[in-house]
Amino acid sequence: MSVWDQLVGQRKAVEALQAAASGHGMSHSFLFTGPPGSGRSNAAIAFAAALQCERGRDSGPADGKEPPGCGTCHSCHTVLAGSHADVSVIRTERLSIGINEVRDLVRRSALSPVGPRWQIVIIEDADRLTEGACNALLKAIEEPAPRTVWMLCTPTVEDVLPTIRSRCRLITLTTPTADAVADFLRRTEGVNEALASYAARASQGHIGRARALARDEDTRNRRREVVAIPAQLVSLGACMSRASALNEVAKQEAEAITTELDARDKADLDSAYGVVERGRRPREYAPALRDLEKDQKTRAKRRHLDVVDRGLMDLVSVYRDAIAVSAGASGALVNEEIRGDVERLARTGSPEVQLRRIAAIFEAREQMLEFNVQPALALESMMLALVAPEVRTG
Repeated sequence: MSVWDQLVGQRKAVEALQAAASGHGMSHSFLFTGPPGSGRSNAAIAFAAALQCERGRDSGPADGKEPPGCGTCHSCHTVLAGSHADVSVIRTERLSIGINEVRDLVRRSALSPVGPRWQIVIIEDADRLTEGACNALLKAIEEPAPRTVWMLCTPTVEDVLPTIRSRCRLITLTTPTADAVADFLRRTEGVNEALASYAARASQGHIGRARALARDEDTRNRRREVVAIPAQLVSLGACMSRASALNEVAKQEAEAITTELDARDKADLDSAYGVVERGRRPREYAPALRDLEKDQKTRAKRRHLDVVDRGLMDLVSVYRDAIAVSAGASGALVNEEIRGDVERLARTGSPEVQLRRIAAIFEAREQMLEFNVQPALALESMMLALVAPEVRTG
């Protein structure tokens, strides 16, 4: 398999990146945009592997040879594994990426590469850069080192400063079709056709989500609980109960993930300072531990919000299905397995009513992500807006 085989439904983007890796249309900075789950960071990593590929830049479609990115050479393997000396992938568990972190990146990017090709820096969540961080990054992109390539990943071009995006070559990814995702799951995960079709529809084109649904029964069960919520909103008490349940399930799932990460980080910190259980601790250990615990709290908060946000997008899919049913659309629904509930939901209001319900979900999402409203409060308000009008006024 080549490095490009992991990019699902992105033919145009792959062709552009293959040409650039072969030396046609190469730039010192790239901006990868696309909806969540479309594979922005995967595309950037695949491109980085192609740039470091031992096939070199002197071959490609123009001369009838396979483009760089073989997926089999040592360079491709190390880039994909995250261990290549000249490729840095920046992921954050925080709510933002600060100026100090970007300054460290800029200093690192100015170094000559260890190997014969490029020094590559990939920022997965460039939309989380603070204003100061953006300004620090702009200087590096305006005056790049000769063999340095920057790759920024954001949902839209509006998520970075105009001065930054004007200096980047834009690579736009799209939401892959359900058929493309299902085929990818069958090839890479070996799942049966029925499960691949379900995961592809339920993920709504999000590759990572589709994989999780195909691999893990608990993930499928949690999603089934979420998409069943609209049919359960038959009283004000049910609204409060469902809001609390959704928040608690999200908190438990987030804690299950962060607890393991927190323990690993604490063990790494203890090892770095030579700390044993009852041993003496160096003076520098206490402030380092405080910083770690602060970062862990921030990570837990973000993970909780991410899980809640995923549940909200699953809720949106149910109301979109209700609109499709009202419009008499043919073809399978995203939530085909609960078509009966969707049809009953469609009878509780016109498509305009369903759109207002969707707007209420996005309002709750904005309250949590942009205005720091507690998830429990935002979800309670949202559930009250989702309940059928006759229940709300009864």
